[in-house]
Amino acid sequence: MFDPPLGEFASFAHDIADLARQTISSAAGVRREPIAKSDASRVTETDRAVEKCLRERIADHFPDHGVLGEEFGAEGLGNEFVWVIDPIDGTKAFVAGLPVYGTLISLTRGGTPILGLIDNPMTGDRWLGVSGQPTTLNNVPIRTASTTALATAFIANGNPDAFSPADKSRVESLRRITRWCVYGGSCIAYGRVADGSVDISIDGGLDPYDYCALVPVITGAGGCCTLKASCIRSKVPVDTLCNPGQTSRQRFVLPVGHVSAP
Repeated sequence: MFDPPLGEFASFAHDIADLARQTISSAAGVRREPIAKSDASRVTETDRAVEKCLRERIADHFPDHGVLGEEFGAEGLGNEFVWVIDPIDGTKAFVAGLPVYGTLISLTRGGTPILGLIDNPMTGDRWLGVSGQPTTLNNVPIRTASTTALATAFIANGNPDAFSPADKSRVESLRRITRWCVYGGSCIAYGRVADGSVDISIDGGLDPYDYCALVPVITGAGGCCTLKASCIRSKVPVDTLCNPGQTSRQRFVLPVGHVSAP
């Protein structure tokens, strides 16, 4: 198996993120009515325009790569390399004019994310994670926080409504034993885990286009991820929430959502 040209892929990810940023920035602040999708989530014409543009660029530059996007589905998932795109993660915030949304771009190889990019078009912040390399924020290397105790941890949750009743109870238990919690950060909260501003970010009901970009960003900054639990954190032992009385610190045990890789 050959070593992929990660530098070329990263440069391309930056290029298409710039395109997404231009489209989103030009549409920001314009009041628009979101369209309800079959799963009751919301989409705007801007979401669709961004994804269409990115898919076209990928097809032109890497015709042998597959694509999975939130708005237009999957093409070539059996290919070795698959780009995974969420044109606007946080569509409701975008519609409301709240600048806590972003574009997620990931490249997977054999189903494993090897590159992830989080771009906030309104603040200009961009996190990039590449397999085997340190994560950067605006081209500067970053690390997760050194917090190791839940009592002093800062937790983020994008949307409490995404959890089942049983999972809501678990998340509430976690919230009560942490220092404080912030809501509604969407993908930006995960970038803040990578740069040490937030200790834990947790969400339920995630799809591959929601999380693939997050994995290289978090792990490249020294953090831990679990797709089974939809929980991404720095160094805090969250397993104590679900395993009271146990002293082992398994990494991935908080059952607050179940997702699968593409």
